[in-house]
Amino acid sequence: MNLFQISPLAGFGNPTPSFWRSLQTFNISRIIVAACLLLLLNLRSTREVWLLTHLAARNICIVYLIISIGYALLKFFHQRHFIAQLLSQVLVDLCVIATLYVGSGGGRGGLSILFLFPLAGLAILAPLVLSLFYCALVTLFLLSDAVLRSWEWNDGTLISQAGIFGASYFAVAWVVSRLASNLISQEQLAEQRGNELAMQQAINRLVIADMDAGILVLDHSGRVFEMNPAAEKMLGGHLTKDMAGIKLANIVALRPLTEVLSDLVERQREKRSRVPDDDVSFVSIPSYAEELRRIPGEPKGERPHFIHHLKLRVIRVDAADILHLSAPSAHYTILFLQDVSDIENQAQQLKLASMGRLTASIAHEVRNPLSSISYAASLLSEDFDQPDSAHPQARRLLRIIDDNVGRLNQLIEDILRLSRKAKTDIQPYPVFQVVHECVQDFCETRQIEAARILVDDSVSFHVSFDPGHLFEVLTNLLSNAVRYASGKPGSIRLYAVVNPSGKQELHIQDDGAPISYEVRAHLFEPFYTTSRQGTGLGLYMARELCLNNRSLLDYEYRVESGNGDQTEATGRFVINFSETGI
Repeated sequence: MNLFQISPLAGFGNPTPSFWRSLQTFNISRIIVAACLLLLLNLRSTREVWLLTHLAARNICIVYLIISIGYALLKFFHQRHFIAQLLSQVLVDLCVIATLYVGSGGGRGGLSILFLFPLAGLAILAPLVLSLFYCALVTLFLLSDAVLRSWEWNDGTLISQAGIFGASYFAVAWVVSRLASNLISQEQLAEQRGNELAMQQAINRLVIADMDAGILVLDHSGRVFEMNPAAEKMLGGHLTKDMAGIKLANIVALRPLTEVLSDLVERQREKRSRVPDDDVSFVSIPSYAEELRRIPGEPKGERPHFIHHLKLRVIRVDAADILHLSAPSAHYTILFLQDVSDIENQAQQLKLASMGRLTASIAHEVRNPLSSISYAASLLSEDFDQPDSAHPQARRLLRIIDDNVGRLNQLIEDILRLSRKAKTDIQPYPVFQVVHECVQDFCETRQIEAARILVDDSVSFHVSFDPGHLFEVLTNLLSNAVRYASGKPGSIRLYAVVNPSGKQELHIQDDGAPISYEVRAHLFEPFYTTSRQGTGLGLYMARELCLNNRSLLDYEYRVESGNGDQTEATGRFVINFSETGI
């Protein structure tokens, strides 16, 4: 066994902070021992075994106490030269104890046990070979003193007593050194494991922070526990890492996320397992954080995301399952967020390309037969409109033919509008210039009371949006609003909003019930409709026309304060002109 490997100080390397703390404990123990010796000398004894005078012994103890206090202060103010401080302290201890040992009559004085104090401390803080060396010195000192006193007093038991104490010193030093070595090894292992764990946690934080997918962790009460920067960006600036501890349901703009989360967790509880990958939900979160402006020279095809369309997947985790705890513990909910806005844009571009190819076929193959059908139906209608004609059933069938031919023509016109490119040389104009014209024309052609549509132009701005495209977008949105509004005066509102970040928006809102999140996930898909009378192309065409004019149309769901403390859920269509505004 290599004696220098028992202690980490082999080779007198740099000691760890725990060694300095142990040295200070050693200093405090020395002060206590010196105080006890001084107290012992003040007690009167009937036995006079002291060779030194009572005053000299007391002075030695006082000096020893002062030196002990000095060593404690030295370690506090000068935490350097560990081995030098330790060896000098042990030498002082041994010299003082040896002096008191000789002055008290050697082995008969009962001070032999005091040598264990410095020797045990040296075995803890120094290499084993050094502590054994000092044990050998003390043992030789005890044997020498015992031999001299045995000749003087003719008492042979003193030599055997000194030998027993010397053997005990070696045994105690070896045992204490081994125990200290085990503790030091455990400390080094714990420190190594702690460093590895800290490194693993740092790597996990870096990986999670660099992930494209957003991660949001909620505790059992629905409060935000942790989130990564990707989730902060996807949530539109409504929730940041500094807001940890806030209840997600208390953030008004994220109420749609809370509803979807509640639904997913409920489905997960029913299945009593993790939600599979295909069991996901979609939600749209408006972004109120300041968006970066387009860099000059950047391709026009890349559009900023004013609305984040998120794909949600939820995993509910119990701490007891992970940590293998037998006692009940709290559970956490992990939300995996994926921004599918780019995917939706690419899908829409593919749909638009397919629609363009379909448009060419429809224009040549469908419109001509429809014209012939419409012309033939008109001729037949003229025959049955004669006064002597009495065929009401035939006239009803002809009206059905005319109505369906009109719907097909409208469908073709809607598809053809998608292929029209926006004008790029449009001078900026006030947005409400087109809004007023569109509302007036809409009320006249649909025979709707003008009071039903309220236009608030107190806030206005200029846009470079193709007026014809804007007219078509507003017509489609007003048609949708009339279908679901109550019909009361002011049930449909059009107003502009300019956010502090510079976003310019036009809101089209009605007093109808807000659209559910299941429908919102497919709201702008072509041919998706919840009405028997619709074709499913109105909102799709409106959004594509906005995208062609470097703007964005989306549906926003909000919970606003109503009367008193009650909250009211409302929905609205929003056209964001931030890329075209002046």
